[in-house]
Amino acid sequence: MLTTTAATHAVRCSPPKIWLPSVESQHLPPLTACLAQIYVGFLRRQEENLVAVHPPAPDLADSQWFNTDTELNLADLRGEVVVIEAFQMLCPGCVSHGLPQAQRIAARFGDDLTVLGLHTVFEHHAAMTPTSLEAFLHEYRITFPVGVDQAEPGNTMPITMRRYQLPGTPSLLAIDRSGALRANAFGQVDDLGLGALLARLIDEPSPDGVAAPPGVIDSGS
Repeated sequence: MLTTTAATHAVRCSPPKIWLPSVESQHLPPLTACLAQIYVGFLRRQEENLVAVHPPAPDLADSQWFNTDTELNLADLRGEVVVIEAFQMLCPGCVSHGLPQAQRIAARFGDDLTVLGLHTVFEHHAAMTPTSLEAFLHEYRITFPVGVDQAEPGNTMPITMRRYQLPGTPSLLAIDRSGALRANAFGQVDDLGLGALLARLIDEPSPDGVAAPPGVIDSGS
């Protein structure tokens, strides 16, 4: 599980009561105790992940793709580690954190996994059209494949967003080689925690027991 911080919310911690009773007895400053609580909680969640049963990732519902000549789906990417960045053009946290992080992942791990973008529009629909998105991707030099989450008449939230129960944007999804959903994180995702997770997923074998290299996706304009 990844530690996240929503762009518009501050982290608040109450004094530890269960995880670190020894911290209370040492009368540490509240901030130090808070950080210790977060760290121990992170370690425990990482341990739980080792024995957790992860659900299969729902397939993507898209109406259009950019930066690729191929219509992509998760079934064709089975055997690869896949990272999906769900974003909106008019989302400040997406522009300042989510998309730059996805670009760093593609640059650092691009030979070992596949990075996809998903333009998930649930507000200001008239302003965030595919034409506007094409210009946005060009201006921000987003080169990995980006799909447009399919809208449904009568519903402001697009289909893939509902399938993954995303609370908003930016949201990051990590899918392992077997097609299981290993992370669904909303807000600002910690780089170190995410890097550790991706390294572990890359090292895990594919379903047939052989680590499969990611497929090559042709990028277009």
